[in-house]
Amino acid sequence: VVFEYAPTGSQAGNDVVAAEDHCIGLVTDVGQVDDKSFNQSAWEGAQSGAEAVGASVDYIETQDAKDYANNIAMFADSGCEIIVTVGFGMGEATVEAAGLYPDVYFIGVDQFQGEELSNVVGLMFAEDKAGFLAGALAASLSETGVIAAVLGTNLVPPVQAFGAGYANGAAHINPDIEVIKTYHPGGFDIAFSDPEWGGTTARQAMDSGADVVFGAGGKTGNGALIEVAGEAGAFCIGVDTDQWDTVPEAHPCLVTSAMKLITPGVADLIVGFAEGNEATGNSYGSVGLASHHDLDSSVSQEIQDMIAALDAALMDGSQSTGYSFGDE
Repeated sequence: VVFEYAPTGSQAGNDVVAAEDHCIGLVTDVGQVDDKSFNQSAWEGAQSGAEAVGASVDYIETQDAKDYANNIAMFADSGCEIIVTVGFGMGEATVEAAGLYPDVYFIGVDQFQGEELSNVVGLMFAEDKAGFLAGALAASLSETGVIAAVLGTNLVPPVQAFGAGYANGAAHINPDIEVIKTYHPGGFDIAFSDPEWGGTTARQAMDSGADVVFGAGGKTGNGALIEVAGEAGAFCIGVDTDQWDTVPEAHPCLVTSAMKLITPGVADLIVGFAEGNEATGNSYGSVGLASHHDLDSSVSQEIQDMIAALDAALMDGSQSTGYSFGDE
């Protein structure tokens, strides 16, 4: 299926297909679409892509993992040409649905494709690199020599990559740094939607001396950020998107966010499909650190230059994060 559409900003012509003629669906993993990080970034990408190609777009929030297949089928059976499935946990259900619906194009966010299929693309990110930069910054800012990470479940490889990268980046700057790294003990149904646990865990880390806390786990991580915001002199680091824009309660401590550019990644894949240039296999999106915003004066030019040099070295391969799949 090739969409006919007018590129954004141009004058629509007579051959432009009305929005209601094409449908894009997004299915979240267990969790809310307005999590202010991962799901929300994917949803904003679906909205942006839909607007660019002149399609309607809707989402379904999965309440239980057993509903993955049914939720995907709801969009496929209604005639949607593109379905975005969000999260590592949906990988198997996405591949199975691709076999059942060969005319539907599936975009699996954080879903590595071991076998290339003609109608599936995995949107992947090097979370270990973003985590490494965040850890290097955290170690550079810490005055206590203790930093922390409050994370979602270690059942999800991208979360493991963030955590391992963070610890390795910190050790790269200060081999003696202490990293208090805590994964949520629950399953997919709760690990990313437990801000109370996130806040309590961040408080415990700060009581143990941590003065920089990385919150990476949807609403669970957001709870950590908000808790740190109440601690004078402490810094926090967000995840997935620039959380300055999504978690204003964290402004007092939010020195940066370890970003996965999910929104443009999803949008670009939608546009590519609409143009007849659909990607398959694995497509890798960009990662990096967000602006320091109001805390820019807390990050010296020397530290900023060091982070920029590390980023360049990670990109050209001269610096490794030290992460291997399965590390925590």
